[in-house]
Order: sequence, then structure tokens, then C-alpha cells
Amino acid sequence: MYNIQTLNKIAACGTDLLDKSKYSFGDEVNNPDAILVRSAAMHDMEFGDKLLAIARAGAGVNNIPIDKCSEKGIVVFNTPGANANAVKELVICAMLISSRKIPASMEWVKTLKGKGDEVSKLVEKGKSQFVGPEIMGKTLGVIGLGAIGVLVANAAVALGMNVVGYDPFLNVEHALKLNGSVKVVKDVKDIYTQSDYITLHVPATADTKGMIDKDAIALMKKSVRLLNFSRDSLVVEADIIAAIGNGGMACYTTDFGSDNLIGHENVIVLPHLGASTPESEDNCAVMAVKEVTDYIENGNITNSVNLPNMIMPITGDAKICVIHKNVEGVINNVTAPVSAAGLNIENMESKSKKDYAYTCLDVKGNTDGIIEKLKSVENVVGVRVVK
Repeated sequence: MYNIQTLNKIAACGTDLLDKSKYSFGDEVNNPDAILVRSAAMHDMEFGDKLLAIARAGAGVNNIPIDKCSEKGIVVFNTPGANANAVKELVICAMLISSRKIPASMEWVKTLKGKGDEVSKLVEKGKSQFVGPEIMGKTLGVIGLGAIGVLVANAAVALGMNVVGYDPFLNVEHALKLNGSVKVVKDVKDIYTQSDYITLHVPATADTKGMIDKDAIALMKKSVRLLNFSRDSLVVEADIIAAIGNGGMACYTTDFGSDNLIGHENVIVLPHLGASTPESEDNCAVMAVKEVTDYIENGNITNSVNLPNMIMPITGDAKICVIHKNVEGVINNVTAPVSAAGLNIENMESKSKKDYAYTCLDVKGNTDGIIEKLKSVENVVGVRVVK
């Protein structure tokens, strides 16, 4: 029986997939084999020796101590693309409300309460202050063409916009889904100089932190409308506020609020609603559960943030799964005790992701005692046998 701890409410359509004869789950589970989490902070948690995996029902993993997990041989999963449509719809909504000054106009209309028969005349007289451009025919720059960025780009094309995309890490899967009329550029400066609207869809990394600063803004049109529904750290807030104040930017819309941003004219701050749809929560829960169970039962890894993807069927008597540091000589040191134990390696795969690697050996023979032998190998951080 495997124990799965839930740190947040996980949609039932996900947990219903758990075979009750193999799994127990809930927020009261102690010493779990796996953890399902949404937004709960985990950086101060202590992890037991049984813990094999953590699955984040969502894309961002800032609430999970990735380095700590890697050192302990814990696979961390996320669910990229599961909430992509929900975020896409919110981004398109944000682009429209930033153009037509919808939030400000709604607040203004509230001030007419109690004016009685004068309301219709006052509306006609006052509506000119909320004039804004149509998006058709305008240029949208999409920075980051992953699961969300591609959907946003394609939706914008359908709305009659010219779309320019930038992503130095664009993969084949996403490229094939991208509408053929989207112009992909190699220099992000082309996005800055050409776009009437710019939307950010990149992860928070050392390279992307503060990428939208005063220097980037200086290259943009003064009429640009910037959308950030990705990560707060991508922008330098002080530079955004300064640009809004001096006419260097028409509008900034985000769902990452801060005390500094709230209250500025032409800054629209929404709650972090990107994945807050029942459909998105269901999709994330289902994907997270499937990732965890496939790893527990079959040793397969899909959508891990700290280890490489690897799917290898079991054709022999067992599959030995080894998580180790990505350094020279480890694979030889792993296969040697396996062979010495009289096990025949029928198939083997090994892949790396930055500082760590995952090696699977499909073997025939008796695997009793092999886990202890492999755990003693230098640079090995996790070993299990799946049958």
C-alpha cells in the first residue's frame, strides 16, 4: 500500500484515479510515498526517507525546494499545459480590458448611482474619457512560446492581430502547434520595437529576472500595453511605474499584485486567477495523479522539473531505477555491482538534466539486496526496484 499526502484540496477527478487497493491518500497521511500539492509552501518541510515524488498540480514550483528534493532523490513533477487554456483566456481578456479602459469605466459608472434619469445623459457625456484602440490589425508580441504562449498567439491571430513570437528554446512540439502566420524572431528586441501589445510567458530564472526594465521599455512604443501573467520577477516594478507615469507605456496589466503597483492609473492588477477555473483544476489534478502513479508503479518519469523524462517498459524480471548526480563514471559504478550480483542487463537507458541523471536497468535475475549495494555507490542519491 502506498500513502499519498495531499497538502491542498486536489480535485476528486484526480484522486478518483487512485486504485484504492494500492493507495491511501489524504491530508492526514504521515510518512508519505508521494505528495500532491498546489500552492502550499514546502520549503520548511522535513521529508521522510520513504518520499519518492512530489507532484505540483500546476506549472509553477516556487513553493517546492527543488534542490533539497534532488539531493534526496525525490522526483518533482508539475503539470505544464493543464491550465494553459484558462490562462490564455485570461490573457486575451486582459488585453481587451487594457485597450478599452474597461475597469476604469466600470468604476466611473458606479459614481453615477443615484442620479436617476440623468444617468443615460451622463454616460453619453462621459464615455469619451474611456476611448481606446481596437486590437484587430495591431501587433502582439509573445515572449515565450510554450503551452500558454502558443495558445495566446493562435487566439490573437484568430482575432485579426499580427503576431510576432520569440522563444530561444522553442521545441518541435510547440512549433508544430503554432499558427503559420505567427512570425518567430530571433532577437527579443524585435518584439520590443514592433509590438503594440506584449505578453510574457516565460519561467522565472536567473536569465529572465527583471528582463523588462527601463532599457527594454525604452525600445518599446510609447503606446505599448504590457501583459504579465507569468511571474512577477520578470519585470522591474519601479521601471514599469516610472514608464506609466512619464508616458513611456500606455498600460501594464498583471495578476501579480503588489502594494507598489496598486492604485496607479493605467496599471490594472487582477487577482492571480490564471488557473482558477474548475476545468483547469480538474486537468491539473488528473495529470499530477497520473504522473505520480506511473512513477511509483513503473518507474517512468514525465514532466519532472529536476530529472529527465524517461519511459522504459519492463521486459525482464525487474527494473532498477537509479537517481544519481550527473558526473563522470557513475554509470560504470552502477552497472558493476548489478553484474556482480548475477543480474543480466537486458536493456538500459540513462538521461541527464542539469546536475542530476536517471538511469534505468531492465534486468533478469534475483534483485534481492541490490538496492543496498547501489545506495553505497558514490554520487547515487536514490535507488528503487520496480517489478
